Amino acid sequence: MNTNTICAISTPAGVGGIAVIRVSGSKAFEICDKILAHLNPPTRGKNLLSTQAANTVKRYNVTSPLVEGLGEALIDEVLVSVFHSPHSFTGENIVEIACHGSIFIQQEILKLLIANGCSLASAGEFTQRAFLNGKMDLSQAEAVADLIASTSASAHRIAVSQMRGNFSNELNNLRTQLLDFVSLIELELDFSEEDVTFADRAKLENLAREIEQKISRLENSFSLGNALKNGIPVAIVGQTNVGKSTLLNLLLNEDKAIVSDIHGTTRDTIEDTVNIAGVTFRFIDTAGIRQTADTIENLGIERTFKAIENAAIILWLIDCSEDFDKISQQISETKIKDYQQKIILVFNKIDKKSSAEVEKIAELFKNFDTEKIFISAKIGTNTEILTDLLLQKSQIPELQANDVVVSNIRHYEALQKAHNAIKRVIAGLTRNLSGDLLSQDIRETMHHLGEITGEISTDEVLGNIFSKFCIGK
Repeated sequence: MNTNTICAISTPAGVGGIAVIRVSGSKAFEICDKILAHLNPPTRGKNLLSTQAANTVKRYNVTSPLVEGLGEALIDEVLVSVFHSPHSFTGENIVEIACHGSIFIQQEILKLLIANGCSLASAGEFTQRAFLNGKMDLSQAEAVADLIASTSASAHRIAVSQMRGNFSNELNNLRTQLLDFVSLIELELDFSEEDVTFADRAKLENLAREIEQKISRLENSFSLGNALKNGIPVAIVGQTNVGKSTLLNLLLNEDKAIVSDIHGTTRDTIEDTVNIAGVTFRFIDTAGIRQTADTIENLGIERTFKAIENAAIILWLIDCSEDFDKISQQISETKIKDYQQKIILVFNKIDKKSSAEVEKIAELFKNFDTEKIFISAKIGTNTEILTDLLLQKSQIPELQANDVVVSNIRHYEALQKAHNAIKRVIAGLTRNLSGDLLSQDIRETMHHLGEITGEISTDEVLGNIFSKFCIGK
């Protein structure tokens, strides 16, 4: 681990009311002493910060030397928070300097820190140091990034639960139980000539089945966790010119997609997210479905069907401004039976029909066994009803503070491998395999669970994870 004292701006780039510059390392106090001066009177001295009580905030001046012999220039009046090792976020001495949000001030303070011995922090280096110093495990460290990136109440709740160690505790409990048994099995191998049995195979099988169920539950929770973290995928599909792009723009409240009367305008999928009542939806506008000789448009239509397959909800638009025969044809081509559980049938452009005609359309298609709604994306008719229907269709359970839901693809892949390994343990017990083979599969299960928490890790894995963090965290 790099043991240099590091510094970085921890607040978002740009101008704001205040900015926070974080310094962490064994020389954090010593370096910051060199650029800070007491107020009233503005005197400089040694060990200013090392004598400041932990977890307290004081006012200081940040000063910069002028030309030699001409004194010092005031950069800013700042508030300085001090956190002593080992009781800090990184486990090291930490100083946080809250200055005014001027970009000039931020950069001047950074330059002073670097000139006096700091190194500029790399992405995620503060959190990486917290992990390496034992302040948190790897899954908790990743939860810090998820917490920062959370855009909905559900995603926030998952990140907080994981950061508090609920996921880690469950995994550690599984590993501890497996370790107890594998130790007994491996002890048997030392007494193989005496044919001694220490591990009760029946108890081990019961434990393995219990652990398999817990791993399976965690693995299966990924579909929910991924949707909550990245947005529930909603595909907006239909024939050309039925109003898909208009509906996307309405839902996002911005002109994201080009709207035109020309058929085949949308030739690729267009995505964006929006938060509705605390739930994040990822809307995907797709190329209109039709027969065409245009190669590029056909590629877009292929992507439309991929979006349909991957979507949790499908808004299948029907242009109800057409005559009844064409409306019937549009519905017959929606493949409702293939995606019935995911489809909301959206009759668009009701502003072009009389209320009597709309009622007639509703009566003709009332027997279709899927949700139906009549809207005008152009003027916003019934869009509130549509968003309510989306919330109902999403079927998001109410998460409690201690619920463990997997939302990280790395965790999911490790759980899949652990699941396969524990199933081999169960199969081996059923076939009465020897202890050395059982031990190998049990240890492989423990290995993959340990990959999640960082008990088993490599520099390459750590570098990849923390490189995705923002600088200053």
